[in-house]
Amino acid sequence: MVKPLPKNLQRLIDGRHHDPFEILGCHQLRSRRVVRAQLPGAKQAWLLTDDDATAMKRLQDTALFELDISEINVGQHYQLGWTDDHGIERTACDPYSFSPQISDFDLHLFGEGKHWHIYRVLGAHLHQADGIDGVLFATWAPNAERVSVVGDFNQWDGRRYPMRVRGNSGVWELFIPGLPAGALYKFEIQNRQHGGVQQKADPYAQQAELRPRTASIITGTSGHDWQDQAWLERRRATDWLHSPLSIFEVHLGSWQRAGDGGFLNYRELAHRLVDYVLRLGFTHIELLPITEHPLDDSWGYQTTGYFAPTARFGTPDDFRYLVDHCHQHGIGVLLDWVPAHFPRDSHALALFDGTPLYEHEDPQRGEHRDWGTLIYNYGRREISNFLLASANYWLEEFHLDGLRVDAVASMIYLDYSREEGEWTPNIYGGNENLEAVAFLRELNTLTHGQHPGTLTIAEESTAWPQVTRPTWLGGLGFSMKWNMGWMNDTLQYMSQDPVFRKYHHDQLTFGLMYAFSENFTLPFSHDEVVHGKGSMVGKMPGDNWQRFANLRLLYTYMFTYPGTKLLFMGNEFAQLQEWCANQSLDWHLLDHALHRGVQLLVGDLNSRYRAEPSLYRHSFDSSGFEWIDCHDSTQSVISYLRRDGDDCTVVVLNFTPQPRVNYRIGVPRPGVYREFFNSDSTYYGGSNVGNGLPIESEDRPWMGQPCSIPLCLPPLGGILLKLDGE
Repeated sequence: MVKPLPKNLQRLIDGRHHDPFEILGCHQLRSRRVVRAQLPGAKQAWLLTDDDATAMKRLQDTALFELDISEINVGQHYQLGWTDDHGIERTACDPYSFSPQISDFDLHLFGEGKHWHIYRVLGAHLHQADGIDGVLFATWAPNAERVSVVGDFNQWDGRRYPMRVRGNSGVWELFIPGLPAGALYKFEIQNRQHGGVQQKADPYAQQAELRPRTASIITGTSGHDWQDQAWLERRRATDWLHSPLSIFEVHLGSWQRAGDGGFLNYRELAHRLVDYVLRLGFTHIELLPITEHPLDDSWGYQTTGYFAPTARFGTPDDFRYLVDHCHQHGIGVLLDWVPAHFPRDSHALALFDGTPLYEHEDPQRGEHRDWGTLIYNYGRREISNFLLASANYWLEEFHLDGLRVDAVASMIYLDYSREEGEWTPNIYGGNENLEAVAFLRELNTLTHGQHPGTLTIAEESTAWPQVTRPTWLGGLGFSMKWNMGWMNDTLQYMSQDPVFRKYHHDQLTFGLMYAFSENFTLPFSHDEVVHGKGSMVGKMPGDNWQRFANLRLLYTYMFTYPGTKLLFMGNEFAQLQEWCANQSLDWHLLDHALHRGVQLLVGDLNSRYRAEPSLYRHSFDSSGFEWIDCHDSTQSVISYLRRDGDDCTVVVLNFTPQPRVNYRIGVPRPGVYREFFNSDSTYYGGSNVGNGLPIESEDRPWMGQPCSIPLCLPPLGGILLKLDGE
């Protein structure tokens, strides 16, 4: 009768031992010293020393091998040899001969939620232990009974490399000697309660396979030599509150494609994008999420890899090249970043250790039913640390200039998109998600503190107060917030036939009631040209000429209105169809004069905006704006001043196709006024109605101003004027 194995050995064989180092490796057993190894599939095994190879004994009919080394001179880190089930001889330094590699201080900081560089600890990293090269693997799975490293190097067999758990931290680690960068791996996790086993991609992986494959990739040391120090120093010294910011929003997978219809590499995109953006005068590009994601149709907003640039366009160093190339040419790079939710894909974060871990365990707080996604448990320190470290990672390791934080409204309200009875109030009886609010404040404190000059921009669509006010004043601490109210009102107004616009005049003027309550960005984003909403030019009423004139007028309004600017790709040349993420933009439209005209107009508006301090220096305070006349609803005309002290730009916008001759407006100072921009210029495809000659002011008070000038207003057009000499 075969004697049963000791319980601890049997638990290891069954894959249920929380610390394989108690069994494997070298151990003193009373009067004996033994080496044990678990080698699934091995036909025989031996211990290699400088002098010899000594056969190891198989323990019964198991994958465990043992050798008494009491009489053998064995160093601390010894080599094992074995013949695998294909008859191939293999050798390796025993991973179970190494002591723990992660410091107690790292574990303490992570447990406190304060380890901003935890991505350098958890995950898979090239590492040297006791002078031996290898890879240190670590992951957080507090409800696991066993965690193993699996990959190409062990035939994805979870019995080969079980990890050790570090006390009550929930962190599992294992140093495996000899593994190279580029190897594929996952974590095999067995749950403590129900025994379920699943293989999971590494949440901290810095590189992943191209979808539909889902393995993580051991990432080597970056070989990129950054050349953007001058940009970083300039960014640190720049007062962004009083600087121009004009953002070109880009989806890399559909901006342009290769000749065969495939994706371009980050490096190819870098040169094409920089050349294009420089020509159009944008200050920044904003990338729809390039964090790794399994589904192209999610546009990147269902993230599975919070530390990995998507493999669709190349390697992490390829992405570094893109950012560096932008910086060397004076263009900032912002990233859409998604801490609001994550997908349910079985290989990723959902039920990571067999239990709700990254997601909140309460379905009323842990599920987005509208989107079919899961919501983070922001109140758990290790989860907030995961997200905060991700934000820090992109800013620090890739030199990004800021993060646009997606779906903030869904984070801060417990009742977001929920009916009565589908949500539970907070401890004070309110609908605020206090943990998410605390997380966002910490996010902004961290990013602004660690990376001065970087920006955080909130997509927040409600009237939540002080989104862009400092945390120490009770605000959320964002740099800027998308002005969704202005965007919706403006697009509703512009979609009206000009005959009826006089009845909707308040949609042009109401926004100034709150324009300076936050630091606003004016967005015409990807969200406005999908899901049946039509393209930007497709929203405009009238015949073909009027639609393009309306679009040119709309952009003139945006670039002269208080706030920073954002325009989604394709909008700048009046893409006709809705955005389709699975194909390139319709660049052939630029063969047509009206489309070229819109593109030229956007370039000139960017140039005027960046050159005129009155258009940007006081975008966030009322001293930079003054109405001339907001009441002419009958003729659908508005006029206002953009100010920088005594320096003024006069803006007059006519929202009807009727030219206005001798239209008088008040001006703040006497002198000769010159029209320096006209959206109706033939250069842009317009009818060239305007004021080609300088206009001398008259000593005739008008509209509350001390003097006035008569103008010729173009149809569906906007004009900008300055006092001659300024």
